[in-house]
Amino acid sequence: MKHFRFFLIPLLAATFGFSAFAQAQTPAAAVPQSRPQITLSFAPLVKQVAPAVVNIYTQRVVQQRVSPLFQDPFFRQFFGAQLPPGLSRQRMENSLGSGVIVKPDGLIVTSNHVIRGADQIRVVLSDRREFDAKLVAADEHSDLAVLRVETKGEKLPYLELGDSDAAQVGDLVLAIGDPFGVGQTVTSGIISAMAHTSIASSDNNYFIQTDAAINPGNSGGALVTMDGRLVGINAAIFSESGGNLGIGFAVPSNLVRVVLNAVEEGRKNIVRPWLGIDGQEVTSELASSLNMAQPSGLLVNHIHPASPAGKAGLQVGDVITSVNGHAVEDPEAYHYRIATLSVGSSVDFGVLRKGQTLTVHVPLIAPPENLPRDKSEVSGNSPLSGAVLENLSPAVAEDIHLHGAERGVVITAVKEDSNAASLGLQPGDVVVSINGAKIANVSDAMAALKQHNNSWRLSIQRGDSLVTVMVRG
Repeated sequence: MKHFRFFLIPLLAATFGFSAFAQAQTPAAAVPQSRPQITLSFAPLVKQVAPAVVNIYTQRVVQQRVSPLFQDPFFRQFFGAQLPPGLSRQRMENSLGSGVIVKPDGLIVTSNHVIRGADQIRVVLSDRREFDAKLVAADEHSDLAVLRVETKGEKLPYLELGDSDAAQVGDLVLAIGDPFGVGQTVTSGIISAMAHTSIASSDNNYFIQTDAAINPGNSGGALVTMDGRLVGINAAIFSESGGNLGIGFAVPSNLVRVVLNAVEEGRKNIVRPWLGIDGQEVTSELASSLNMAQPSGLLVNHIHPASPAGKAGLQVGDVITSVNGHAVEDPEAYHYRIATLSVGSSVDFGVLRKGQTLTVHVPLIAPPENLPRDKSEVSGNSPLSGAVLENLSPAVAEDIHLHGAERGVVITAVKEDSNAASLGLQPGDVVVSINGAKIANVSDAMAALKQHNNSWRLSIQRGDSLVTVMVRG
């Protein structure tokens, strides 16, 4: 069996309004019926959209070890995380990606992984003008980032956002970019699927899939419909070699809209609604037991005590079949629909309960921080030295993309070359007990870690697994 990998792809793309041409020439979607129709060209559309395509160049300084010997634990016990002078050097790391101008005043959307960690961001327009760019907002959840360039009042060509919910499998699309840095290219294809997949740079698992050729160099570029509107931001490809296999993924434009709305409201961090419910996929067996005609929806199996959905009347055992009228096929579709909504608004759930259909109206709130974080970094010789601990709440869980856990103490960061790192601990791990003492909050953890012991026994919750770690002092 061949093993396939997801490749994140730095791209170039953009477009702006072309709706008049599309409406005049193609009043309705149709399959070509004649040779003249088959020989129609995308050139007018490309000519309109190309000026809104930008290249994004980033630079960052990285610390490089001079000798691999200093990766060895034997040497690290003498030198720790800080290398002695002369044993490390700085190296400049460059990367290339793409972006889409979405506002005439210089607002640009790109993939977050294109600019993550960058010390300098440079934007090059299609007419070769260059601008320094500032990071306005970044959203790890959707792998989107928003940049701004200073235009000194000049209006730039831009791409209007389309409605990704209106996109259908089979629709024609264009991908515009700079694969492998060879220069601007345009590829055409169709929307192959509204796909569910896991991509390392994002915890959004709902993408537009296309067979338009997308190659390394295309991250942050645009997927454009025939009316010249942005329907997605190209994010990744599915490939065994890094080359195009006709399976590319783009972040839907309705997720882009949420990020842009937050920027227009002056928010740098995107806060998504919190419903306080967990659920599972409805399998064929469950559908049969629930007398459902087909397996679809989200079966609610847990409701947080502070959940606004629970307060609105949602119950464990309910099946959420739609969100604001949009069908929910599975948990990924549910999470995508919620991600496109804004805090302060409301949502109508279509619910199946004991064979009856009903609507549950739920106000959308931000994740509550019902317990102070009490953020603390562990020091000393304990096994958790180098870990940052915080009291768990819905707000903290949202920050670190943790699902399922409701209370306790969670690790939110781990220093490189620390005791905690050497044990393999990572952000998202929940500290359940230390030497048999149950840990309810950060104060409990810090008190237990101050005890001088020749051995330690840690119970750590990671996902659905409870792991016990024994450490000798």
